[in-house]
Order: sequence, then structure tokens, then C-alpha cells
Amino acid sequence: MAVVNGCNIPEDLLYDIDPEANAFTWIKDNGDGTYTVGLTSVASAMAGKLVAYTPKKVGKTINRRRSIATIESGKWVGPVPAPFTGEIVEINEALKSNPSLANEDPYGEGWIAKMKPTDPSEIDKLIKGDEAVEILKKIIEEKGITCG
Repeated sequence: MAVVNGCNIPEDLLYDIDPEANAFTWIKDNGDGTYTVGLTSVASAMAGKLVAYTPKKVGKTINRRRSIATIESGKWVGPVPAPFTGEIVEINEALKSNPSLANEDPYGEGWIAKMKPTDPSEIDKLIKGDEAVEILKKIIEEKGITCG
């Protein structure tokens, strides 16, 4: 795992990174046609300690870059953009009572939602491993972000 300014960036995940669209999500293939989606450590550091998590409903189809959940910290309220078009198949119930899990364990217990893509070709457009590390490293340095 790459670590930049205390920010963990696992190389074995896929990423949707676009600062213009405020997209900083990771995606993990669950091996059953679904993908777990979460915030990168960079996103959780930029947002600050999360105090609220309001997911969209299970069964709802969300277009790419539309909100799958709204998160709120003391300094920010905003959407978590879907990394691909798909149906929400599960939400993280634990985040409802403890939103800061997304800060404490962004790549584990702090996941946002599980989705099933409606257009699997969109998965191929996501950023992989070393390329994601380089892009996030540049953003971390430009914005002076520190995780942890």
C-alpha cells in the first residue's frame, strides 16, 4: 500500500478520481457482480470528521457521478458520487450510527455502499493501482492534505 502524507492508497483497488467533479472514491470487486464503494483517505481527510451519513435507498439506480449518499462534517456537506452507473444493493448501516468510521477505516468498515453496475464497461474506465497513487499524490501535494 502506498502512503503519502499519512494517506493510505491501496494499489489493489480501482478509483474514480476527478477533483473537478469532487470524485474521490475507491471501488472493490466483490466477485459476485457487485462492487463495494467507499471514500478514499484523501476524501475523508478533506471533509474532516464525518457527523452524518444519508444513503440513497437500496434498489435505486444511480447514474455515474450522481450521489449515492450525502455525507456531512463540521465544515462540509456534500454528495458521494457514484463511480459508475448502477443499482445500490446494500448500504452501510454501521455508518448511520457512526459516520466517522469512514474517517477511521475508509477502506474497511467505513465503506459507503455496494452497487451492481448496469453498464459494466464503465468499470474499465476507472483508474488502477500505480496511476491512482500518482494522481492522488499530486492532489495531496497541491492541496497540502495530511491524513491521520
